[in-house]
Amino acid sequence: MADHWVENHKRDSWRKQAKASGYRARSAFKLKQIQQRFNLVREGDFVLDVGCHPGGWAQVAVELVGQDGKVVGVDLQPCAPVEGAILLTGDITDPLTQERILEELGGDPLNVIVSDISPHITGKWDMDQSVAMTLVADVFDFALPLLKKGGGFTTKLFQGIGVEELIAAVRPHFSSVRRYSPDASRNSSSEVYLVCRHHTPWKAPKLSVRERYETAVNKLVGGEEIEEDPEPVASSFRVRRKKTDDGLEEH
Repeated sequence: MADHWVENHKRDSWRKQAKASGYRARSAFKLKQIQQRFNLVREGDFVLDVGCHPGGWAQVAVELVGQDGKVVGVDLQPCAPVEGAILLTGDITDPLTQERILEELGGDPLNVIVSDISPHITGKWDMDQSVAMTLVADVFDFALPLLKKGGGFTTKLFQGIGVEELIAAVRPHFSSVRRYSPDASRNSSSEVYLVCRHHTPWKAPKLSVRERYETAVNKLVGGEEIEEDPEPVASSFRVRRKKTDDGLEEH
């Protein structure tokens, strides 16, 4: 009961701070704390905010980039306008939505991608976590080609199977990849933020992040396909036949 009270009090505290500061959600402080620790976003930067609803991260991003910067957000749920940001409604993995994002960027490369994206939660943890990880891999594959050399990327992850494999798939694209848990995250939450800095596009492997991630996870869970024409393996197993009363072997 004591731990539950502390957790609720902490959540209420962040909510009150968000309301007092004019932010739409307590999650705004997660990005502020990531920024304070890693200094991802600079004045004048172009930022893509993935999973922007309800707009708290977009508000923080607009503050950080200033008048010379640009913030484009996207989410499946419609988001009330944020002054200084362009917020789109759509699926980040849908080619039509991706095309709209590219149109809004007008050919300008991104300095930073921030992603607080989460799939629809069904309550079946293994399934939800797997879908969430695949979604993050898809976001990387779409956004990395748009990211400037030296740019940054932060995304939410849910701890569980495949986290290490996804981090390994992402690592070649950046010179620094760190996990970070903001104070504004709930104690009971399994979320953690992956903070990637100093984009190194010249080191990018040929296979996509998702392909490399899924290959590694398949090896982890033993889901690889059976090899064709495997080598025969000797066995000591023999069929023992039961003898009948007349001495003949019964088949």
